[in-house]
Amino acid sequence: MTERLPLFPLNTVLYPGLVLPLHVFEERYRHLVADLQKLPEDEPRRFGVVAIRDGRETAPVRELDDPAGPLDGIGAPGEDPMDALHPVGCVADIASVRDQPEGRYELLVTGTTRFRLRAIDATGRYLVGDVSVVPEQPGEGSGALAAGVERAFRTYQKRLAGAREATLNGEPDLPDDPQVLSYLVAAATTLPVAVKQELLACPDTAQRLTRELELLRQESAVIAKLPSLPAADLTRQAFSPN
Repeated sequence: MTERLPLFPLNTVLYPGLVLPLHVFEERYRHLVADLQKLPEDEPRRFGVVAIRDGRETAPVRELDDPAGPLDGIGAPGEDPMDALHPVGCVADIASVRDQPEGRYELLVTGTTRFRLRAIDATGRYLVGDVSVVPEQPGEGSGALAAGVERAFRTYQKRLAGAREATLNGEPDLPDDPQVLSYLVAAATTLPVAVKQELLACPDTAQRLTRELELLRQESAVIAKLPSLPAADLTRQAFSPN
């Protein structure tokens, strides 16, 4: 089964259970948020976050009567938007909306369910996708793998803090649930978007944890050899402008 979902292409990856702040300033996304706010109170206000393969997040909005040119400035002229976006994304439920001057918004969204893009409707002011749910599967041995990933992640955190000449304030509690842990680690590591997208699209939790264990060991080894390696703060995510 498929359903239609407004799409919010970004140069970042959203994971189930994780929170993402968004500063909405571009006209096409202002239309999207405004349309969602018009929904009845008992209907969910949500959209799909999909990572961009190439192109950019910002572009002039296309008029409804303009048949020419790629919508949203994503991809090359005449290119199918499906070719410019990664096929697996995450549903974002709007937790809060703050109106800003000049029709802008500040959103706080929470990732809920993974989906696969089946088709894209580019005839409106913003992209709308036909999507199907990607079910969550534990996979074989996810519990044992989670214990290894937790140890590797703590080593990674310590080495990353040392490279930044920072101090960890104790060891933060990590979730016991292997699936939740796999998404938290994926979000908290300083990895390229393509790799983060790979983790999102893993068929099951065990395969995601297996890949994370490999990546954490690699990253920790690199940091140990290059202590001045720059890295982002693991405890925060910056506002993602559209």
